[in-house]
Amino acid sequence: MTTPTLATRAADQQLIQITGGRRLIGRIRVQGSKNVALHLYAAALLADTELVLHQAPAILDTGVCAQILTHTGTHTHAPGDGTFHVVPTPRPRPVIHHDLGAKVRTTVVLAAAVLARTGQVDFPVPGGDAFCPRLIDRHLAAMEAAGATVTVDEHGRTIHAALPAGRTLRPFRVNVGTPYGPSLGATVSALLLAARTPGESLITSPSIEPEVTETLRFLTERGVRAAWDDEGLHVHGADRIEGGEFTVAGDRIEAATMIMAAAVTGGAIELDGITMPELPEAQRQVLADAGLILTAHDAGIRATAGPDGLRAVQARTGPHPGLPTDTAPQLAATLTQATGTSHVFEAVYPQRDTHVAPLRAFGADITADGRDIRIHGPARLLAADVQAADIRAVTALLIAALAADGTSTIGGMYHLARGYGRLLPNLAALGADITTTAEA
Repeated sequence: MTTPTLATRAADQQLIQITGGRRLIGRIRVQGSKNVALHLYAAALLADTELVLHQAPAILDTGVCAQILTHTGTHTHAPGDGTFHVVPTPRPRPVIHHDLGAKVRTTVVLAAAVLARTGQVDFPVPGGDAFCPRLIDRHLAAMEAAGATVTVDEHGRTIHAALPAGRTLRPFRVNVGTPYGPSLGATVSALLLAARTPGESLITSPSIEPEVTETLRFLTERGVRAAWDDEGLHVHGADRIEGGEFTVAGDRIEAATMIMAAAVTGGAIELDGITMPELPEAQRQVLADAGLILTAHDAGIRATAGPDGLRAVQARTGPHPGLPTDTAPQLAATLTQATGTSHVFEAVYPQRDTHVAPLRAFGADITADGRDIRIHGPARLLAADVQAADIRAVTALLIAALAADGTSTIGGMYHLARGYGRLLPNLAALGADITTTAEA
């Protein structure tokens, strides 16, 4: 796999050009889930023997995480063929590389795993998408509940967590709830700490997102005991966590993105690598309400545009099995072609609207009022030159360009490469007129 520095530089120098008006028709395979994989890379630090993850997405963030693990002394190999090999070290170096850690969102989760193994860790403030303030206080609360003292340097850029000398992790209880619902990342941080803590720990108000349940499945298959009840998630730590093999689940966000890309062009696609139940219930319902027809085929999903075109919907993001916030920008782009006035309310984050202004540049009738996005359609979209600011916003702009008249140019290839390994080749295979070009 290309090193993150070189790949980032190359992606930053590329633009995406799309000529709209082509129906997307065909069959593709979705990648392994970006968000699940990033949390499993952290969980891999807990393994005592060699581990191989299969269906690891070939994205920039995979390369960044591989280098972060390598920097701890963990031998890591991610060749870009869907495998992620980890050979653990008995005592990882207790540092998350500052520059690399500032590139991904799961930095604190990686730090929690290192703290669980070594009793201390230094790490930077996380990077990743910054469409709104994203706090890490619940992660730090889990570290403190497990017995660590957490301090921040005077510049506010480096965080140090350490157990008192001679102490080990202690069983703990931590609440990972926030005003916007359970924290997915903090649930995994607490889970990784608890997996290496003797005795029983309790995580209250835990997230049940697939990133959590898949990480939990990974750990329980390796000897960690866990149980859900009305109190929360009870975790009994294990003295030893074996490696072995594990397969990353299909990417539900990429699947929904491809479905909406096909729908906005009046096309039809079949997806392999993901099943209908893996799409959250609210995601399936919103797509059906918008006029799409989803059916199971073999071990995959078939999606076609309905005979009457797209319809306006009232949608609200929420915790699993609600509508994933990571599909809200793409949904907004799709609804520019729906008849009527749609509302997409963002209930997971305080704000998520970096896609709104660029969609207006295409001619979309879309406005943001706080956390509520209003879209009136169908609008005739015209080619535009736009720039994306985060991973999901760039796919929203791709969807708009597929529906627009003329050839659009989209900047933000770096963001796309962070989250999607083969999205552009897949779109081209389905019939999109799409190229990448060097930025002038």
